[in-house]
Amino acid sequence: MARAIYTAEATVTGGRVHGHGRTTDGQLDVQLRPPGDEEPGTNPEQLFAVGYAACFEGALGTVARRERTELGDVSIDSKVSLVAREDRSYSVDVAMDVTLPEVEDAQDAVRIVAAAHKVCPYSNATRGNIEVALTANGQPVGQ
Repeated sequence: MARAIYTAEATVTGGRVHGHGRTTDGQLDVQLRPPGDEEPGTNPEQLFAVGYAACFEGALGTVARRERTELGDVSIDSKVSLVAREDRSYSVDVAMDVTLPEVEDAQDAVRIVAAAHKVCPYSNATRGNIEVALTANGQPVGQ
């Protein structure tokens, strides 16, 4: 069995509608609101968009170290869409537009992002379960 490197712990009460979420270490403490709600707070899709993009950037760093290449100040525009399916269940779709400012060759950028998609824990957890669309420096990344 694989060993856990880190375990995040949190408690949520009230769910996505007027709920509250807090990690056990107190570093994250958020009011939960449904999308479009006027009251201050965030929703699970926003948290997932930030978490996935942050994790993916870490995977890009891993790939860059392995290849001994410089990526520059990476930027990821992340979109997570809540999707109602025909069977009345829900899912999410993800789109991430990755900018690697130090990688001038378009095919190199695509290859690096594709490699990060194989390394990223979020990508591995969601692979085959949700739609994930990636671009690297404006070019689509096949999966």
